[in-house]
Amino acid sequence: MLSISAKPKFYGRRQCRRIRKAKTSLLESFLPQIEINENTSFNKETLFGTPVAQVCLEIGFGNGEHLAGQALSHPQTGFIGAEVFKNGIANLLTLITGIKEGSRLPETFCLLPGRTDNIRVFGDDVRLLFERIPDGFLDKIYVLFPDPWPKKRHASRRFINPDNLREIARILKPGGILRIATDHKVYKSWTLRQLHDHPDFRWTAHCGDDWKHPPADWVETKYQRKAIAEGRRPVFLEFERIK
Repeated sequence: MLSISAKPKFYGRRQCRRIRKAKTSLLESFLPQIEINENTSFNKETLFGTPVAQVCLEIGFGNGEHLAGQALSHPQTGFIGAEVFKNGIANLLTLITGIKEGSRLPETFCLLPGRTDNIRVFGDDVRLLFERIPDGFLDKIYVLFPDPWPKKRHASRRFINPDNLREIARILKPGGILRIATDHKVYKSWTLRQLHDHPDFRWTAHCGDDWKHPPADWVETKYQRKAIAEGRRPVFLEFERIK
C-alpha cells in the first residue's frame, strides 16, 4: 500500500466474512500483478498491460461487477478500481479470472480469455491515491452507491464533499465525466447541492429521463438489484468537468 505521513480517517468495513481458499490464493498470487503500489507510474503507455487512450477510475467498486463489466466492454480503455473492502477485491479477481471456490487452482493465474489487461486495483482509501494522479489524467470517474451516511451528524463522512470534489476536478480532464449513482434521497439532494456549488462541474441532465434511468453503457450491480428489490429507486447523475 502507499505510505503517507498522516492517513485520513476512514469509516467503513475493510473485511467481513472469512475469505476462502480460492479467493485467498487470488489475493496472494494474482492481485500483485494488477495492484497499484508505491512504484506505479501513472503513464497511459505503461500503467496497463497495453497502451490505452483513456483511463477511468471507479471509487469504491464494491463486489466489482461494474468495474469488470466496463473493462470487458471497453478493452482499449484502462480502468483503475479503488476499494478498501478486501472481500470485494477478492470477488473482482474471481470475476476477471473465472477462478471460483472449488475450482482447481492453476500454477499461474491469468485473465479469462477475451479479457484485456486493462484493470489496476488500489486496495486502500482512494484519498491516498489522489495525490499520485496527474492533473487531467482521467476521462471518467464513477462513484456508485456510496455510503449515504444519512444522519445529519455524519454528513462530514459523505464522500461527495468540497475537499474530494476539488481533487476530482483536478484529476479529471476538461470535458471528462463524473458519474454518481445513489438510491438514497438524502444523498441525491446532498450531491446535487455540492455539485451545484462547485464551479468546475456542470450537471448534464436536460430532463428526468437523463437521470432517472441508467446510462446506455450501464452495468448493473448486486447492490442496485438489492435496492430495487427493497423499493428504493436509483438515480444516475452525470456532471461534466467544465473546460
